[in-house]
Amino acid sequence: MKVTEHIAQANGKTLFSIEILPPLKGKDIHSIFTGIDPLMEFKPAFVDVTYHREEFVLRKRKDGGFDKVYTRKRPGTVAICAALMNKYHIDTVPHLICGGFSKEETENALIDLHFLGIDNVLALRGDNIKNESNFVPEPDGNKTSLELLQQVVKMNQGQYLDPELENPAVSSFCIGVSGYPEKHFEAPNMAKDMAWLKQKVDAGADYIVTQMFFNNEKYFEFVNKCREMGITIPIIPGIKPLTTRKQLTVLPKIFHIDLPEDLVNAVEACKDEKAVKQVGIEWAIQQSKELKAAHVPVLHYYTMGLAETTKAIASQVF
Repeated sequence: MKVTEHIAQANGKTLFSIEILPPLKGKDIHSIFTGIDPLMEFKPAFVDVTYHREEFVLRKRKDGGFDKVYTRKRPGTVAICAALMNKYHIDTVPHLICGGFSKEETENALIDLHFLGIDNVLALRGDNIKNESNFVPEPDGNKTSLELLQQVVKMNQGQYLDPELENPAVSSFCIGVSGYPEKHFEAPNMAKDMAWLKQKVDAGADYIVTQMFFNNEKYFEFVNKCREMGITIPIIPGIKPLTTRKQLTVLPKIFHIDLPEDLVNAVEACKDEKAVKQVGIEWAIQQSKELKAAHVPVLHYYTMGLAETTKAIASQVF
């Protein structure tokens, strides 16, 4: 079932969903099941599975030189989606990214997803390769999330890269895109970022899921701006509980977000990491309750594999 169909059938009830990471290469898929099993009592409407592009490492040769070796540390997104559908009979949302993929490879991935009966995708540009200051697309790949979105839309219309295909199958993917209540860090200002989002919506996006935020006013302001621009599709807030003291500096650095002063002060007053985690849980509970009272369509939790933390929040909200 499509994400938008789940929302429509909920008739205004706020749904629960989660996002998970594939395990590191060499790890067993049972680590995924362990992170999901405790959350099934809250009946997640869907599970997002992230996609991680290749990275490169330098490996020393016997002659003293180095080889630049590319590796994908968290493979298995499509297979994990299929496994979750089989085990839990739940809808999944695989992430699609531009980096590391040609348009042909993207098309083949979409064909695989279509054959598996997966109805949803989240179209993202993706991150830079580590140690590269700018995003570098494949020479024959999609350069932006808008281009990637447009490729999925074309497949939904039966348009493939090969124009000579006879009677090509039509897919029907529900396409999600990202939104940034505090602006994407590469956008020169919020107005330009919102205009870019509007382009994606006009091109065929079906719903928006936001970057994490810790101040609900940021989300409400973002939704108001979207509605003023004529963006009417569902806007799903993304929630991540703060779990360690280190995240006070890590999260703003990586995700370019602000942390509220009250939250920072509460964390700094904690005597140990256990107390920090509890502060993060309580903050996320209050965030979630306020958002649910505002009738958001879904509360989407970035679990990072921490089922215990997400369960502690969900048990007080759902």
